[in-house]
Amino acid sequence: MKRLLFTCIGILLFAVLSAQEQNSLDWDIDDLFNESAQEFPVEGPEENKSAVTVNKLIKQPGITFNASYEFLTGVAPGWREPPWVSAEDRGFYLYRFIKLNSSFTTDAQIDNSLRIKTVLRFEIPNFYLILGDFFFDYNINDVVFLRGGKYSHSWGINSNFSFTNLLARVPDESFTGESFIFKADIPTGVGGFQILTLTRAKLMEPNPSLPKLEDFGFGGKYNLALRWADFDTGVYYQKNMPIRAFLSIKTTLWKTELYTEGLLVFNANNFSDVSGAASFGFIKNLFSDKFTVNGEIFYNAEKDSYIYNPETYITDVSVTRFKEELNLALNLSLKFGGKTNPALFAQIRYAPFENSMQLIPGFKINPLPNIEVYLAAPMTLGPKEGYYYNNTYIKDNEDKPIPFCVMLMVKLSGSIQFKH
Repeated sequence: MKRLLFTCIGILLFAVLSAQEQNSLDWDIDDLFNESAQEFPVEGPEENKSAVTVNKLIKQPGITFNASYEFLTGVAPGWREPPWVSAEDRGFYLYRFIKLNSSFTTDAQIDNSLRIKTVLRFEIPNFYLILGDFFFDYNINDVVFLRGGKYSHSWGINSNFSFTNLLARVPDESFTGESFIFKADIPTGVGGFQILTLTRAKLMEPNPSLPKLEDFGFGGKYNLALRWADFDTGVYYQKNMPIRAFLSIKTTLWKTELYTEGLLVFNANNFSDVSGAASFGFIKNLFSDKFTVNGEIFYNAEKDSYIYNPETYITDVSVTRFKEELNLALNLSLKFGGKTNPALFAQIRYAPFENSMQLIPGFKINPLPNIEVYLAAPMTLGPKEGYYYNNTYIKDNEDKPIPFCVMLMVKLSGSIQFKH
């Protein structure tokens, strides 16, 4: 139950995670494909001033140390039957939680071509010392960019139903090893190629065995970034899985971001056996970007598909079955501004063929520096046979669904950085 409880807590953070990612100290070589080099002035005599690109600044030799701290506490009262439903055995529980995370990051740019990053995390109450990201970047004459090691990587642009993130697909529910990836990126002006191999062999466990060839997946994609639209297409295959290929298109019209994605799935043993999935969505900012609306429609014709959910600060690793048939998603976020930065948010998922819905309304506020308070009420609406009723975020020790709960969480966090 504890693991699934923290998964529910993770939903409360979805409104701020994207902002945190934008402020991340890490950089990704893929970002260099889509942006022209920016110029910064260099101090010195006028005749010696020259343009210094972002790429050159990134490659300056040096080392960065970053220490961060995160404290989570809260309470979660939940019901096996929603309070508004009459039931003899409604089943009520009151769960209290506390969690502390501390991480230490070393990011070393050895020279113009080699960079190494290591992240170590310490968790309480489990007293776990965990190796986070651990990888190297190697630059071959600004033509080929290599990265290898333990880290997370994703494809596609869909944040509601990540069906085009082929790297998160796994053969079955037991495939829960962490990702080890070796990839090569090759810029081509307005785009770039990427080829990679990925394995989730459980190399982090005691007495690991070397991965076999069938433990590796192989894939490649191409990005074309034009002024009027951004295109991504790729293919990925691993033994005991079908061959999957995707196409993503993103553009902006009338100050509205529009995106669509498609997936083709081929049976590796019978190419006439083809299925797929498709989605269309939009993101619109209103009232000076204070109100954000994200809507999406998604249809999945692929059967028996599993997706890997990596470990985060507040969730354990898991594998879940992908939702099939027609699905709708709606995300709403309203920021009021001001010193305490209050915000309302809501996440809705609806499967019309099953009349099954998941609704998560919530509220966030920053009453003091470094402190965030969240209040949310994840709930499931519809019949007990529906997908969302049987895939709730919280289940008790008897593995019974908890279709309604109230979550109150307080988060205290901070970080400090030193560069040399």
